[in-house]
Amino acid sequence: MTKIEVMGPIVDNGDKWVYDWLGMPATCGKDVTDVLKNATDEVEVHINSNGGDLFAGSEIYTALKDHNGRVTVKVVGMAASAASIIAMAGDKVLISPTAQMMIHNVQLLTGGDYRDLQDASNVAKNANVSVANAYQLKTGKSLDELLALMGEETYVNAQQAVEMGLADEIMFQENTEAPRLVADLGGMLPQAALDRVRNLRAENQKPTTAIQAEDVKKIVAEAISDLKASLTINNPESKKEKPTNPQNAGFERFLF
Repeated sequence: MTKIEVMGPIVDNGDKWVYDWLGMPATCGKDVTDVLKNATDEVEVHINSNGGDLFAGSEIYTALKDHNGRVTVKVVGMAASAASIIAMAGDKVLISPTAQMMIHNVQLLTGGDYRDLQDASNVAKNANVSVANAYQLKTGKSLDELLALMGEETYVNAQQAVEMGLADEIMFQENTEAPRLVADLGGMLPQAALDRVRNLRAENQKPTTAIQAEDVKKIVAEAISDLKASLTINNPESKKEKPTNPQNAGFERFLF
């Protein structure tokens, strides 16, 4: 696996030497394209940057999207502005639970009379659409919705980034399976029991019949006991005495 670090400001190729000379972290397009020239396998990109030059960010984004291998992006700190565009190049985007992302309008430094300023405004508006194209390809949201979020200078935490589609997963989450919501056990085996039985079978390296029934029963009983205990702890209503003949009980269990 080839690793690429996008750290510090995103700068023009011609300006990178200044940052190097001053000993300041920065990333330019050439930094990334030089690495990709020799990369034939999966690429992992770590991002911690507040952004910088729009077209330098576009150069890096395009190079990563054009890479033949799989690209995994990990947002380890901040991915703002131009750095958030680079993040959109990942086939899979992971974000640290302590990281953030930020999207906003393109800023243009210019001068002149009202005609020059009007032209600059049009250029900036078109640039916003160009940036929003990268977000749209990743999230599937409409351009109008994304442009509105950019206009508000939107900061998002890890959970919000995943909800918006800017990221695919939050890093370090061991339990990635969606929780099963239950009102009662209803005869369904807890996920913990299923996993432990699968592991037992894998370790045994024999057909299912070779697994001792008593081992399976013990695993299931322990898992059910643990689940019942957690339901009792987390649900104060479960501590109340249940009526012997409940009326209109309805469904005993709901899965969602």
